[in-house]
Amino acid sequence: MITIRLFRVGKKNQPLFKIVVTDKRNPPRGGNFLEQVGFYNPLTKEKHLKKERIKFWLSRGAKTSSTLHNLLVKEGILQGPKIPVHKKPKKKEKPKEAPKEEKKIEKVEEEKREKENQKEKKESSKEKISQGESSEKKDSKKEAGG
Repeated sequence: MITIRLFRVGKKNQPLFKIVVTDKRNPPRGGNFLEQVGFYNPLTKEKHLKKERIKFWLSRGAKTSSTLHNLLVKEGILQGPKIPVHKKPKKKEKPKEAPKEEKKIEKVEEEKREKENQKEKKESSKEKISQGESSEKKDSKKEAGG
């Protein structure tokens, strides 16, 4: 199957694309193509397209890549709607992570409750001890005075 697609050339961070007609099975950077029908510089928005040759290859059954299709629609060579190239991924809820976080929160809350209970036990034992001492003092006073 023959396709018309972008062939990247240019330096790092300076893209420049040749618009080539090639077999779909050829690798995108293979360099083997049937014909160069234009170029596109996305930084300067400069483009040069051979309209007659592109129409010729399309009449022969060549398909375009989605990005090139949108470029040709914008230039008026092709008629029809643009193709959405980058679909936004659907946000997936992560049910596995949410319970872990909830469990962590629950564990922290349980630890806080345990600490509070321990403090209350210590305070109540101190009160009992102090009450016991005061009752012992009263008992010892009664015995001494008695």
